[in-house]
Amino acid sequence: MKKVNTLWLCGVVILAGCAGSGHHATKGHGPVDDQVIAHQNAMLTKNTAGQGFGPQSPRDLATAAGNNSRIFGTAPAAATMNLCNIHFHRHAEHKGGEFTRYAGNGDGHGYNTGYRYSGQLTPAELRPVDMPLCPSKHGGVAPGDTIEVHYVYSSAQVKPGVTLAACISKAIGNPQLRVETQVYVLVNDKTAQDFGHLTAHGVKNGYHQALNIPSNTGTPVHYAGSTTGPDFNEVASPFQVSWSVRPKVVKVNAESVGVWCKGNAFDEDHAHGVRNLVVNPDLLSRMAP
Repeated sequence: MKKVNTLWLCGVVILAGCAGSGHHATKGHGPVDDQVIAHQNAMLTKNTAGQGFGPQSPRDLATAAGNNSRIFGTAPAAATMNLCNIHFHRHAEHKGGEFTRYAGNGDGHGYNTGYRYSGQLTPAELRPVDMPLCPSKHGGVAPGDTIEVHYVYSSAQVKPGVTLAACISKAIGNPQLRVETQVYVLVNDKTAQDFGHLTAHGVKNGYHQALNIPSNTGTPVHYAGSTTGPDFNEVASPFQVSWSVRPKVVKVNAESVGVWCKGNAFDEDHAHGVRNLVVNPDLLSRMAP
């Protein structure tokens, strides 16, 4: 029993870090050279070669190819799982749909990189707001920013909580995990969608659920992958995740995101960093055409 509890605690510690705070970087540093990203990708390949890691995330959703041979069962539908966490990343981690504009290499630690909304916004939508939104040492968010929201579900008997550690329990240390993903673009428009509404949660049919994930943002892309975040730029995530990524964005009132960051059940007050897009075919699953 003691051994089992020790393994469970280790799982909590590892999983708790997967939300993707990444290495700390000094705000204001310019983007790193392409060679830095290339080196990180090379180290990821080196550190995973022959180790048996499963498919990784994030990925280019337009590319179905993948050579990873690790197979795991697809997690059940979100409606029959428990919502355990909601968090967001500044810029989309995935590339595809309406978020294909590269934000740049960033600081090399997951900030100021990823993918942005590829459409156009009006000058009014881009107008700065008076209040700081989700400030942190890496900066906050602002109108015009793209965010990727991860609604994380677990097959364990859990409830919404702080970090991804809320997704496992002493009863089930290796639950199936599913991430329902929606990309939003922040606008200065009080008539746009309210982030508090979009992240509302409650019990439905006996399961903790996110109640208002948009249903009009295209057919989700489903694939087998992993947890994300810049902590995994050079090493692989050992956690298996069934992903469901919607291709169309939703405009959200920027100020409502700032309000959410001031108080929510997940103790989230800032945007997380972004893991480099995984491009090594040996670390990607093959998606159905």
